[in-house]
Amino acid sequence: MTAGPSFDIPRGRVVPVERVEVRLDPAPHPFELGHAREIEANWQREVAANPALFDGRMVLLSALCYEGGRLRGRCHEVRFATMLYWRRNKAAADVEHCFAHAALVSGDNALVAIRMGRHTANPGRVYFAAGSFERQDFIGGLVDVYGNMRREVAEETGLDLADFQAEPRYYFYSGDHSTVLIQRYLTREPADAVARRIESHVAVDAEPEIQGPVVIREADDLPDGVLPHMAAIIRWHFSEATPQPGK
Repeated sequence: MTAGPSFDIPRGRVVPVERVEVRLDPAPHPFELGHAREIEANWQREVAANPALFDGRMVLLSALCYEGGRLRGRCHEVRFATMLYWRRNKAAADVEHCFAHAALVSGDNALVAIRMGRHTANPGRVYFAAGSFERQDFIGGLVDVYGNMRREVAEETGLDLADFQAEPRYYFYSGDHSTVLIQRYLTREPADAVARRIESHVAVDAEPEIQGPVVIREADDLPDGVLPHMAAIIRWHFSEATPQPGK
């Protein structure tokens, strides 16, 4: 990272990305080191309220910049407990979250999202199947965005992104101290058919993460529980021309 502000990115709009260069720093995140007691105390409260929570590992950013079409960042592995504490203290300096959305686009140009299960950290929330970046998502220290999206989509919906046609470009949306990378994935199947496939997966999954699919057919078709960044992505998608897959 070059010298300058730790976070220097456009906010509140969808922006095209030519290259993603988010790297994993092996050093501990300064935020986690500086708030260890508070993180643990908050974790005990979170688990008391929701015993199904699991304190796994994920990453949080300490820097993210956008320049010349490149999104460059630095992140560190942290406890999930650290993420939950950070969510309650987003004004903290030099720490933000970054994740990825594979936006599923049906043959009738609807978006197929999911509603999270009641036992999760985001009960009832609506967004595209996704999960935070983890250590396994970094190859040679650089984030493998596609690998993360393909794993999370498969786990939550039973769908394989390899069966969809990817739009060639990434985009990102940044707001509320979080940045989501977006790539649209197209299928010729109508939205209802895609939704039925997801419902079938949920029905046989012993421990489903989601309640089920949510089909969104127009910009004003915002379901209950939709997150603010999702609302922005939905409006952007329906204001754009029909997405075209890469060759």
